[in-house]
Amino acid sequence: MCKYISPSISCLLIIVGSIWAVSFSSTVAADRLKDIASIAGVRSNSLVGYGLVVGLDGSGDKTTQAPFTTQVFTNMLKQFGIRLPEGIRFQLKNVAAVAIHAEIPAFAKPGQKIDITVSSIGNAKSLRGGSLLLAPLKGIDGKIYALAQGNLVVGGFGAQGNDGSSITVNIPSVGRIPNGASVERVIDTGFASAANIIFNLHRSDFTTAKRVVNRINTVFGPDVAKALDASSILVTAPKSVDQRVTYVSVLENLEIEQGISSARIIINSRTGTIVVGENVSVSPVAVTHGSLTVTVSENSLVSQPGALSGGETAIVESSEIMVEEEDGRMFVFDAGTQLREIVRAVNQVGAAPGDLMAILEAMKQAGALHAELIVI
Repeated sequence: MCKYISPSISCLLIIVGSIWAVSFSSTVAADRLKDIASIAGVRSNSLVGYGLVVGLDGSGDKTTQAPFTTQVFTNMLKQFGIRLPEGIRFQLKNVAAVAIHAEIPAFAKPGQKIDITVSSIGNAKSLRGGSLLLAPLKGIDGKIYALAQGNLVVGGFGAQGNDGSSITVNIPSVGRIPNGASVERVIDTGFASAANIIFNLHRSDFTTAKRVVNRINTVFGPDVAKALDASSILVTAPKSVDQRVTYVSVLENLEIEQGISSARIIINSRTGTIVVGENVSVSPVAVTHGSLTVTVSENSLVSQPGALSGGETAIVESSEIMVEEEDGRMFVFDAGTQLREIVRAVNQVGAAPGDLMAILEAMKQAGALHAELIVI
């Protein structure tokens, strides 16, 4: 074991061998650090741009309703030395103004390709068969980080008849261009220049943060890692970039046993979905379940007069009301009842999701449910 961070690669290789030995000998379920945390600054960045798609089969923007398409098209022609007469009005049925967005990954270098998504911002009916002209993609700082161009791949399609009837499958006004943008500028992540490395947990938890610190310090020596809060762990790192890459490779493969989250019950009132956490328990409580069903049906009866009576045939409305009440069944939860017993008891009475929501809410109001009830 290395008690302190050493610049030698051999020290890191010894650590790697020790970690593998511990991993194979351990039977405790654990997650790799790379699966539960990310390195601060090492992330993707959003890019956005504006451009023109040409070559459409008459499904482009109606320029009378989208004048910005004509403006952009005119500006593009000026760049090629073509000037249109002032006041001229024209229709561009095969051109559409589009918004372009993409995600540039961390450490992307100039010349590498990234995928882009192209979306119509005018009234174009479809982008199928179109080609995106060269367009810059900018970051939030206004700088150009990539250049986009290429032929669109559109998953949806639409068709329209002469009588006005139409059918649309998926969304034909949005398309993708795989490897449609070329990276032109490097985004600094601070990975090579920062004095330390900070791991941010995907789920903040004091127990997990403490276990990460203990695991790193056990492998690399005391005071190498320390927790800043329930989400962030600061780790001392070598100054050499090459050694730092090897060092992080070892760190992110350390296996960590995550802390158990607090007891929660999540209820989606729109879909009826209920998720009960592992540590949900209740105090002694009795619950009864029953339902009252009222059914009202309207029947139309024909009243036929007797022969030679001189009466007229009439329709008489007849209402029938039925009330059914299911047998209410009561079940008792003992102190410390866990998730398994709760689910089994509720299934025995045949409670629907709506009934279960009411039961859980009533138990929470009674102080018998030891869990956070979250309604989304």
